Amino acid sequence: MMAHIDHAVTVGTFSLDNETFDVDNNVWVVGDDLECVVIDAPHNVEAILDVIGTRKVKAILVTHAHDDHIRVAPELSRATGAPVLMHPDDLVLWQHTHPETSPDGELSDEQVIEVGGTELHVLHTPGHAPGAVCFHSPDLGVVFTGDTLFHGGPGATGRSYSDFGTIVDSIADRLLTLPPETLVHTGHGESTTIGAESPQLEEWRARLN
Repeated sequence: MMAHIDHAVTVGTFSLDNETFDVDNNVWVVGDDLECVVIDAPHNVEAILDVIGTRKVKAILVTHAHDDHIRVAPELSRATGAPVLMHPDDLVLWQHTHPETSPDGELSDEQVIEVGGTELHVLHTPGHAPGAVCFHSPDLGVVFTGDTLFHGGPGATGRSYSDFGTIVDSIADRLLTLPPETLVHTGHGESTTIGAESPQLEEWRARLN
């Protein structure tokens, strides 16, 4: 069986720094017909379970711990029996949403997660959040970037625990070095490719001056 990617969009809110916004979040599920991993757990457990179907969930992978990406992670973990894995640098953000619980395990840079006959390589890409990570599947020709890289540029850095220079360095060093045809599946909105975004790097760097 070949690994494949399934997708859902869930609707809810994002809150940080005493402000709240309406948001639509992408949920990505990677695996074969027997097992999968879920990338981020926003807003609505039932919508995510519909995508999972009868498959075993090996892990719930967190791109970063803003509340709109982890709000139902503990509930999804209870429903599936899968551990929630997150980079430890984002624990301060996790605690804003789930002060009474902790993730079940840690993600680390260059860690490899095997699922459904493919591999997801963890890339630590701080900037939007200190523990932000992306997941690169060379076999599938795709990288899941959370809120680090979008169609049109870097994720937002105007809030607590974020930094524009850091996110630009992360994108330049960890993402734009991937093959240009690599598909970029983002945390919100439409997908893009590495090749479509890389020409904008100097424009982003110019904002630092």
